[in-house]
Amino acid sequence: MTLQPAAVGATVQTLPVPETDLAGFAWLVAVVLTGFLILARLSQGVVDGEKREDDGASSDREDDGVSPERPRSPGPSGFDSRDVSATDQGASEGRDEDGDSPGSSPVAHPLAPDGALGPTEDPGRTGTVEDGAARGPVEPAVAHNAREDPAMSPGLLLLNVALTQGLFGALLAGGAWYFGVPLDALGVSGDALSTGLPALAVGVVFGVVLWAGNELASGLAASSGADYDEGLRELLAPDGVRGWGLLLGATLPTIAVVEEFVFRAAVVGAVTPAVGTSPWVLAVVSSVAFALGHGAQGRVGILVTGGLGMALAAGFVLTDSLLVVVVAHYLVNALEFLVHEGLGLPDPIWS
Repeated sequence: MTLQPAAVGATVQTLPVPETDLAGFAWLVAVVLTGFLILARLSQGVVDGEKREDDGASSDREDDGVSPERPRSPGPSGFDSRDVSATDQGASEGRDEDGDSPGSSPVAHPLAPDGALGPTEDPGRTGTVEDGAARGPVEPAVAHNAREDPAMSPGLLLLNVALTQGLFGALLAGGAWYFGVPLDALGVSGDALSTGLPALAVGVVFGVVLWAGNELASGLAASSGADYDEGLRELLAPDGVRGWGLLLGATLPTIAVVEEFVFRAAVVGAVTPAVGTSPWVLAVVSSVAFALGHGAQGRVGILVTGGLGMALAAGFVLTDSLLVVVVAHYLVNALEFLVHEGLGLPDPIWS
């Protein structure tokens, strides 16, 4: 029996190309968009809760006679040195020349064995003993700027945002492949203005212009008496070099890619041929959804973000490039953090 050689021209099996179903992808976009808005609502609750806690802490500092602008400076051990000195001063004023307090009653010394008693002040004060029963320990004052909830650290928040938005982006990208959405409908083609260096350059210029417009809008809002709530930005502000690396290298790029993929490429680019309408109609729809998704920035923030979303949608329609709006979106966010949280400049910068 002779062995036959394998055929040289054997065919290689490849994955079948899915049939294009833009209508099915449009339904998936609606689901993802709804999930985005729900997540934004939950995030708004977190920011509002943090703001209420900060307001409560400021009120406590005012009740203690400490200005919120000038917090107490903790000592090397983390305690407030002024609280300690005040306690020592109050104790020294009540002592006589022999070191005992007038009208002292026996109490247990903190370093003495059980049952040992020593002099103290008025029995009605905290930390004294009356008939052998302690009224309670004196609680030292801790630094007010310490973060009580380690789960809400900026690093974990940044990581959570990146992972959550990455999940939405992966879901929608998988849906785009499953429903056979053409890449050019999503703003990705072989044209230089779509994916080449010209697109990158246009995105950089566009992003700087949008950031300047965002600063102008927040300045006009402040001059009219309407506050532009930046609680979310302050909550996500990094507190170290590693945090800045995570913010600029992972979180903000993920936010820019996912949000532009959802609100511009999917809603405007892919859904437009599915419903057979003008892309400018869906540009308005995506901008409204984009604004509502940033409710944590307050009413003025919603209006400003809605205008920013409309500008990004217009940039996508005019250039037909996802890269342009991703770069612009990233620069707007990165410049806000670098200028106001990194350099500490006021918001707006000319105020």
